[in-house]
Amino acid sequence: MIDLLFNIIGMSGTFLIVAAFIMLQLEKLNPKSLAYNLTNLFGAILLLISLCYNFNLASFVIELFWIAASVIGLVKYYTRSPKTVTTD
Repeated sequence: MIDLLFNIIGMSGTFLIVAAFIMLQLEKLNPKSLAYNLTNLFGAILLLISLCYNFNLASFVIELFWIAASVIGLVKYYTRSPKTVTTD
């Protein structure tokens, strides 16, 4: 049962990250938008949670970088001047 829970958490994270990338490629999301960065951040966090149960060093490291990149995007989003903030 616990295996299933962590698989659902991990697959949810995978879905969020892939969905954000697909929406970016379809030009439905702006890479500087709040939605894009939050989707990537939450997806990476969910994957990191699942990796705490089924640990894999390479995946763990890539998720840490994914979180760092998302946080950088969020910091840039919130420190941008108001007229350059995107609404996508």
